[in-house]
Amino acid sequence: MSDNVYAITEVVGSSTDSVEDAIDNAVATAAQTLRNLEWFEIGQIRGHIVNGQVEHYQVYVRLGLRYERQ
Repeated sequence: MSDNVYAITEVVGSSTDSVEDAIDNAVATAAQTLRNLEWFEIGQIRGHIVNGQVEHYQVYVRLGLRYERQ
């Protein structure tokens, strides 16, 4: 591994289908506007319950962005 420097940003992904889809949504959306995304880490996982059923998943995702060297 080279001597890289990273910034960390947090986003919350959501999905009505699964935790994995919530993570995918978070990363894909962030990648549309952020460069050099290199890793992610899951923080909290939350959900919304309606009538005794899981209705919605929310996942807090920390993203590592590599700084570009000049």
